[in-house]
Formats: sequence, structure tokens, C-alpha cells
Amino acid sequence: MIITETKLRGCLILQPEIYKDNRGVFFEVFKKRELEQFLGKSIDFVQENKSISKKGVLRGLHFQTGEAAQAKLISVQKGEIFDVIVDIRPDSLTYGKHIKINLSDKNFTSIFIPKGMAHGFLSISNEVIFTYLCDNYYNQNMESGILYNDPDLAINWDFGSLELIVSEKDLVLPSFRELKK
Repeated sequence: MIITETKLRGCLILQPEIYKDNRGVFFEVFKKRELEQFLGKSIDFVQENKSISKKGVLRGLHFQTGEAAQAKLISVQKGEIFDVIVDIRPDSLTYGKHIKINLSDKNFTSIFIPKGMAHGFLSISNEVIFTYLCDNYYNQNMESGILYNDPDLAINWDFGSLELIVSEKDLVLPSFRELKK
């Protein structure tokens, strides 16, 4: 497995070694030991979530606050997404910066998102099955987010002619500037 750190400290791209033969494909999504060695600390995933979305669905930008903050390991089982991670750690050199990456069932790439990041994705294939492991339990009272099209973040979602499908809840999320207050 190749683990590469992105420009957002602690946010990692995991690319597995792929084994293909006449039966199909095999790969290891992650190895706890290798991830922990790279991070220099232990990680214990306690919850797995699955999202199924149709083309044009935009989910995010979401995160958990305080003691409910979560590190996540993101993978796409079917389809393709345009994934966005925003650094919301006030003491970080990349505070307010974001990265974008395509994850799919063809590139087998996963991403590890440390605590202190907002996350969102746009489904760009007809159907997406998306899973993520979390190192903390979801707490409805500690959920938060940032408006996906916040002008201060200037995220180019690159959706072209896709008609976006965004939940009512996500359409009323605060701006990054409001979050900083």
C-alpha cells in the first residue's frame, strides 16, 4: 500500500497494491498497522457508515465538533465521486484550504481524513455506494457543516451540466466566515 500525505497535514491518500487475475480483483483497503505507523498514533474505528447516492447528489460539507470529532477512512465501493476536504483547524497552516480528489471503484483509492476537517462529495456516476469508517460515534447534537458553495472557500465542484441534488439541511449550513465567529 502506498500512503501519501496531501497538502492538508494528516489527510492521507491510500493507494493499494492491486492483484488482478482471471477471477477478478483483490486489494487491501487499509492496514491498521501501516496507517498507524504513518500517522505516528493509534486509530480505532468504531463505526462504519454507508451512503448510496444517484448522479448529481452533493453531500456536505459535514463534520462533528468537540468531543464528537471524527477521523474518517473514505472508500467508494461502486461508482465515482468528486471528494472535497476542507481544513477547519484554526491552528493549522492550511486553515480554510481544501483538496479535491476523485475516488472510484476503478481507481481503488481511499482517503483518510483526520479530525478537524469538513468533508463533502459530489456523485458523478449514475449510482454511488460510498462507505466510511469513523473513529468516534456520530452525535446528532455535535454535527455541523459549511455551505458547499461558500464564496470564501471557492471550491470548484466541477459539476458542469449536472443538476445538483442538495438536501434542505445542507442548503442552510453556515458560511465558513460564520463558522469562524
